[in-house]
Amino acid sequence: MPERRTVALVTLGCARNEVDSEELAGRLAADGWELVEDASDADVAVVNTCGFVEAAKKDSVDALLEANDLKDHGKTQAVVAVGCMAERYGKDLAEALPEADGVLGFDDYADISDRLQTILNGGIHASHTPRDRRKLLPISPAERQAAPDVALPGHAQDTAPEDLPDGLAPASGPRAPLRRRLDTSPVASVKLASGCDRRCSFCAIPSFRGSFISRRPSDVLGETRWLAEQGVKEVMLVSENNTSYGKDLGDIRLLETLLPELAAVDGIERVRVSYLQPAEMRPGLIDVLTSTENVVPYFDLSFQHSAPGVLRAMRRFGDTERFLELLDTIRAKAPAAGVRSNFIVGFPGETEEDFKELERFLTAARLDAIGVFGYSDEEGTEAVGYEGKLDADTIAERLAHLSRLAEELTAQRAEERIGDTVRVLVETVDEEDGAVGRAEHQAPETDGQVIFTESAGLAPGRIVEAKVVGTEGVDLVVELLDGVEEAGR
Repeated sequence: MPERRTVALVTLGCARNEVDSEELAGRLAADGWELVEDASDADVAVVNTCGFVEAAKKDSVDALLEANDLKDHGKTQAVVAVGCMAERYGKDLAEALPEADGVLGFDDYADISDRLQTILNGGIHASHTPRDRRKLLPISPAERQAAPDVALPGHAQDTAPEDLPDGLAPASGPRAPLRRRLDTSPVASVKLASGCDRRCSFCAIPSFRGSFISRRPSDVLGETRWLAEQGVKEVMLVSENNTSYGKDLGDIRLLETLLPELAAVDGIERVRVSYLQPAEMRPGLIDVLTSTENVVPYFDLSFQHSAPGVLRAMRRFGDTERFLELLDTIRAKAPAAGVRSNFIVGFPGETEEDFKELERFLTAARLDAIGVFGYSDEEGTEAVGYEGKLDADTIAERLAHLSRLAEELTAQRAEERIGDTVRVLVETVDEEDGAVGRAEHQAPETDGQVIFTESAGLAPGRIVEAKVVGTEGVDLVVELLDGVEEAGR
C-alpha cells in the first residue's frame, strides 16, 4: 500500500487564487495525496500567496512563518510557497525566507506532486529566476491561442485521467479541468481568462501573471456544469479583466454570448461577473448583464479615481462625468443593480482639487461597496519613477478621510434598499449567527451580507425571496416573505 501523504492548502488573496488552489488540489488528489483542512494535520503545508501590494505580501509572509512554526508543534514536515508572490520573486523570496522549504512558480504547477514529494523527502527544488511573463506569449492576441504551452493557473490545461477519485472534475476534452473543491460553499469562482494587456502605471500584475489569454468557452461551460453537479448554485467569473474576454479568440463580444449559456446550466441559479473595465464597457454587455435571467445585474467596475489628470497618470481613461453617465445607463436598465469599485488615493501628483473631485464622484455615484487604498510604490511599475510623490502623512490623512466617507455613503446606499424585495442565496445557517446569505448586488466576501431575522426552514444553497427591513452598515436585515418557498428554479 502506498505511503499516506497529506497536504493542506492555505489560500490568501483574491478569488483567482482560490481557483488556482482548487486546481492544485485536483492535481494532488489525482496523484494520491490526501487533502486535509488544517495545516497542522498535514505533512506539507502549501501556502498560495498574494503578491499584489505590500499589505498582501506581508500577510503572505506571516502565513508562511505561521505554517513554519507548525514544524515544531504538529506533524507538518515542510512548508511550500506557491502563488503570485512566489512567482513574482522566485529565488529572491527563497533566499529572503529560508523558513519556506520550497518556492514554486506557475511552471511547477503541472508537476506539483513531484515537487512536493521531492521537498518532503528532504530534496531541494531550485526556485526559478523571476521574469516578465508578458514575454511568454505573442504580442498579438490573435496568435496566443496557438502559442506553445505556457503555464496558466486555473485554466487546467491537462487532460484528466480516465479514472478519477471522487470529487474531481472529469475530462471534457483535450484541455479538461482537474479541480477539487476545498469547501462545500454553494458559491464557486470560475476563471474566465488570465493575465492583462493593460499597462496601468501602478500595477505589477501583468508582469507576473502575463499577457491576457482567454479560456475557451467549452472549458468554462464544462467546468460550470461540473460545479453544478457538486451542488454549486452561484458561479462568479473571475480574471484580471473580464471585459477583454474573447479578443484573442476573434470575438470581443464573446462574453455576451457565453453568459446566457452559463445561466442555462442546470442547477446554476446565479452567474456573476467580476472585474469590469469602465473604458471597455459595451452597450451589448450592459444589456446582457441587466436583462438575462439568472445573470445578476452586478457591476464590479474598476474606476480607481475620477480626476482626469490622475487617471491619465495612471494610464487609464475617463472622468467623473463619463463615469456617472455609465452608472446612469446601467441603472436606467436595472435600477437595483449592484455596483462596487476600488480607488487609490495619494497617487503621485494628486492635488487637493483632484482629491475633492474624487469625493464629488463618490458622493454622486451611490456605490454599494467601496474599497479605498493608499498609494504605495510597487517595484517594476512606471509610477515608481514619477515625480510629485506625496508624503506618507498626507496619504494616510486622505485615506482615512475617504474611508470614512465611503463607509457613510455605502451605509446610506444600503438604507435606500429598505422596503425592497431581494433574492437571497442562503450561505450559512447555525445556532449562533442564524441564517446569513447574499443578495444579487453582493459579491462574496467584499460587499456585505444579508442577515435573516428568522432562520427556520432555511438551508445553505437555497435561494429565497425576502423583504429588507433594516440595515447594519452595508449589511441588510431581511424577513422571509410569507408563502415563498424558494425563488430558484
